Amino acid sequence: MVVLFLLAALLQAPVLGSLYGPRFLTGEVGGSVTHQCFYSITPANKHDRKFWCKIAENGVCYTIVSSTDPASPEYEGRLSLRDVPQSGTFTVTMTGLKGSDTGRYRCGIGPTRGGLYVSLNLTVSADAGVSRPIQVVQGKLHGSVTVLCPSGDTQSGGRRFWCKVGRSNCTLLADSDGYVGRRYHGRIFITPRESSGAFKVLINDLVKEDSGLYRCGVEGLNGLDSPQEVALQVTTAFALPRRPKFLSGTVGGSLSFQCHYDPKGSYKKKYLCRWEEGSCSLLLDTDGFVHESYKGRVQTTSSDPKHGTFTVVMSQLREEDSGWYWCRAASGHTEHTSSVKLHIHKELCSSQDPETTTPVKSTSSSLAASRTPTQRSIKGRVYTVGSVTKSTTVGTVTKSTTVGTVTKSTKVGTVTKSTTVGTVTRTTRTLLPTATPGTSGTSPGESYHER
Repeated sequence: MVVLFLLAALLQAPVLGSLYGPRFLTGEVGGSVTHQCFYSITPANKHDRKFWCKIAENGVCYTIVSSTDPASPEYEGRLSLRDVPQSGTFTVTMTGLKGSDTGRYRCGIGPTRGGLYVSLNLTVSADAGVSRPIQVVQGKLHGSVTVLCPSGDTQSGGRRFWCKVGRSNCTLLADSDGYVGRRYHGRIFITPRESSGAFKVLINDLVKEDSGLYRCGVEGLNGLDSPQEVALQVTTAFALPRRPKFLSGTVGGSLSFQCHYDPKGSYKKKYLCRWEEGSCSLLLDTDGFVHESYKGRVQTTSSDPKHGTFTVVMSQLREEDSGWYWCRAASGHTEHTSSVKLHIHKELCSSQDPETTTPVKSTSSSLAASRTPTQRSIKGRVYTVGSVTKSTTVGTVTKSTTVGTVTKSTKVGTVTKSTTVGTVTRTTRTLLPTATPGTSGTSPGESYHER
């Protein structure tokens, strides 16, 4: 059987979700072809009618087989349709191909007229080449996936790429040269090539819009080196819970976060890496490795295989620690990943608790000097930075509290006997609320055109 898939395109529908499949199909005379149609796994799509029709010269698409009707007499014995609702896929296989089978077809869901469908062109020739079948990859909403890209030419030193297939080209989303599309910033990683030449594309924090047809491969001297087509399906019916994606800390302080993985999987290696421009440098793993620049500052403190978690603690934080970090759990070629972005700030504010300030005797005859607070503007908000000193004297007592740019001042009456009392100031470190950061932009998308 010759299974060929070329130039696939994504077709979106607002009501039923998405339906996508190859736009062009080629087979040999006397041979066979298999066409795969992928759809969103919703109750309506899973149980609705699936069809395959051929478009006539008058523009009408006549059904030749469906999940509720057998093949028409002209195709009897050489045409079949198989639906797999669990995977959101239905497959049409045509055998004993004839030259007259060349034409335009549709695979769809619902009624033949008015249903959701994808159109394609089938070309039957005397000599057709062979390409890899589409690789089907499924992931849960908010979860992660691992795509294994075949070896191809093990000697090729070209860039590795991941692109989304369109009607006539493949829009680049990420490559091994450091390019990452805006929507994938911080959540995609193309691994280095293994000795076999194969590599992996890791994607996490999946969204519904990630469903579609993709291509991965290596760009060689003569163009694309036998790319692999991938159908990525994001299952929304079994969505994983959302977890914090952004964390804040202060310079010199510490913070911790949990890394999650599927407790049912046999993940033998768990590690943390730092994501930057599409690469991910190893920082530590559960076998005891710690990167030189993080020794004494990062560690795993607990592991809970039953619930699929391990905790990472980072201390002695520095401003340069700000950035994306990836939790990874590996089992063979499969990896479960999640990402978190850290924002490390300088000490933003310090304050004292007037209820716990303890006065002590002082031999000085002068009042304790008050430190002048400075102000910092953050995204339109103004916060007091520095220490606020509460002074108590026999004389005039002034309590001043600065909140934003508003000052409240209260004066307490005057006593004739004068005694100077020193002040002990208690300072606590307070994190200011951090606005959800936006993703940084990258260069305009590129396209891989068919050669």
